[in-house]
Amino acid sequence: MAVLKVCFFIKVLRLRSSLVSGAPLTFTLGINRMTTSQTTMDFLLDQLSSLGQVSAKKMFGEYCLYLAGKPVALVCDDQLFLKPTSTGRGFISQVIEGSPYPGAKPHLLVTADLWEDRDWLSQLIQVTANELPQPKPKKKNA
Repeated sequence: MAVLKVCFFIKVLRLRSSLVSGAPLTFTLGINRMTTSQTTMDFLLDQLSSLGQVSAKKMFGEYCLYLAGKPVALVCDDQLFLKPTSTGRGFISQVIEGSPYPGAKPHLLVTADLWEDRDWLSQLIQVTANELPQPKPKKKNA
């Protein structure tokens, strides 16, 4: 909690400094990234259990979500970022794009309130996986 207060205090000081100096205001949310909780992943995997071959792999404190071996989404900061496909984009009524981490290509952000509808979420993951290519086989070290 102390770290959060210090980070917020520093952001406020930067904000005040920008306002006083007339410098352009650049305030980016998500700089102090937190890792995804195991509770979030357990909930998502339970919601998607009807798909059968759904799994997650932990990477750098965040997760990659797989369906039948295909990476379909990233879960970063307890947010679900779906790989962008035209079918997935059409399936979501209000499309929100976001980057799961700095420098990443935009993904479709599926807000947590939509996770409650198990059938809808499972269909979204399925139609996205159907449109994505099979992952390239890993090369064996010689």
